[in-house]
Amino acid sequence: MSRHELHRPSTDPTPIFELFRGNFATELLTAAVAHFDVFGRLSRGPMAADDLRLALKLAERPAVVLFTALRAMGLLCRDDQGRLSLTELAREHLVPGGPFDVGGYIGLAARSPGVREMVDRLRSNHPNPSGSATEEGVAFVYREGLDSAMERESSARSLTLSLAGRARNVAPILAETYPLPECRTLLDVGGGSGLYSIAYLQRHPDLTAIVWDRPEVLKVALELAEELGVADRLECRSGDMFTDPVPHGSDVVLLSNILHDWDVPECRTLLSRLAEALSPGRRLLIHDVFLNDEMDGPLPIALYSASLFSLTEGRAYSAAEYREMLTDAGFEPGEVVPTLVHCGVLPAVRSS
Repeated sequence: MSRHELHRPSTDPTPIFELFRGNFATELLTAAVAHFDVFGRLSRGPMAADDLRLALKLAERPAVVLFTALRAMGLLCRDDQGRLSLTELAREHLVPGGPFDVGGYIGLAARSPGVREMVDRLRSNHPNPSGSATEEGVAFVYREGLDSAMERESSARSLTLSLAGRARNVAPILAETYPLPECRTLLDVGGGSGLYSIAYLQRHPDLTAIVWDRPEVLKVALELAEELGVADRLECRSGDMFTDPVPHGSDVVLLSNILHDWDVPECRTLLSRLAEALSPGRRLLIHDVFLNDEMDGPLPIALYSASLFSLTEGRAYSAAEYREMLTDAGFEPGEVVPTLVHCGVLPAVRSS
């Protein structure tokens, strides 16, 4: 492999990511059984999701993460009135005191550190319930007034290079699957390592790109751009995507694995800011993972959503949720085109 080229992988690494995130199934299931009594509550009858959420004293985001995962596991379903109900599997094996109840067995993990941390996060709706800034907690996000690991040189470099491992696999597939032949300038919002922009630059020799991110993160992007031979066409511009002026003049804006770091109000704010900076007819690309529109899977995405919930202020969203946000912000969304590692690209055009 040439040192100056990004190549697509010869094998699909998706199973590795699924194995890596498998612990969240244990943590969410044990939390539901041993700490929130979800199955005991629903054994008395179906409940609207909001009613169950309030009974569990959960905010909306953690409730969506928990209920989506339990539905994806085949333990909860919706009845004909849209209420949450037990599946036959859950009714036979997870109702406390039932003849085939295995809740006690699952409860053996109730005091494990991972489960207790998940329960604290669900109850607090915060990645770090203690409120102190650590490299776990809100490490992957930056916002004015928030102490983020992305502002410290050593931790920003370490985290950016860690996330680049997935990007090296996925970026060439994105550029190949959704090419930009008519594009002249790409704005990569929160572009991190810059590898998604770099893949597009290598595919399209006439393209230029701006990677818009925090200063310490951009040091890595600049190094990789030089290593991969595109530094003359990639500009690293420092800024805060929530407060600083959005760079204008781009044909396409890329949000690759960005919106899932944020809760719904922040997603809507960012999309509205980007819409204001784009001329009618210009495109915005959401490259991310997508829950299905029924919000009951797929299970790997539901578990990834729990991972995002544990590390950021966001979660995984469905394409339907993104389409609603895009439409409200002034875009006309299209259809999702799959890439790799459960990701896909959802294009949208700025309305006239």
